Amino acid sequence: MNKRYILSICLSVFLGITVQAQIGQHRDNFSMGVNGGYILSKVSFDPSVTQSQHGGISGGLSFRYVCEKYFSTVCSIYGEINYANVGWKEKIQDINNQPVINSISGEAENYSRNITYIQIPVMAHLAWGKENKGVNFFVNAGPQFGVYLSDNSKSNFTLSNANLKDRANVIVAQDTMSIAHKFDYGIAAGVGMEYSCPKVGHFLAEARYYYGLGNLYGSSKKDYFGMSRFGQIVFKITYLFDITNTNKQK
Repeated sequence: MNKRYILSICLSVFLGITVQAQIGQHRDNFSMGVNGGYILSKVSFDPSVTQSQHGGISGGLSFRYVCEKYFSTVCSIYGEINYANVGWKEKIQDINNQPVINSISGEAENYSRNITYIQIPVMAHLAWGKENKGVNFFVNAGPQFGVYLSDNSKSNFTLSNANLKDRANVIVAQDTMSIAHKFDYGIAAGVGMEYSCPKVGHFLAEARYYYGLGNLYGSSKKDYFGMSRFGQIVFKITYLFDITNTNKQK
């Protein structure tokens, strides 16, 4: 019985591969280029910290390998190596949602932390539409890794003179804590449109979301924060040119 069961599984796998090989159209296309964009980021803290979106730039190199086309779906592996400026910007307000005024400077208190990373997303890229001339729609999804480079903070107060008595949210430990974990990781997914022009290249516009799974700070019972993970919204444009393209005639 076990041998028959194993044999039936092997036959099913073989038949599945055979059907895919008959349906799929092989591709061996490699493209590379550059990308640039804007990132809106926040950090999910526990206990929570009230924030508005932190804005920063992102840019770097892009790579795509198109390996197959199944029916109308063009299947690729897409990756980037980017320099990215992310972080968080605190929304310092009172219980009436009004800015908190510093008693010494007389100005509304503000604080932001800027963190730079090398970010490396590696994603499945699925597209529907024209491959070499015209427009297609695509989705990207896959893991993303980040390597910490540096960070700095901007504020117009010090903790010794901060107006904590008027704040609705008095969590301030993050303002002076150093980044504990220098490696970031999570899941990235996006949607976009691509325009391809023969002898010129491919122009892509995409909106992407990154859900961080790694913490900036320690998250054990003895640590202050139980969670400190990134959430990022990315808008970017990309230009790719073909290194190899085996199906320009299609």
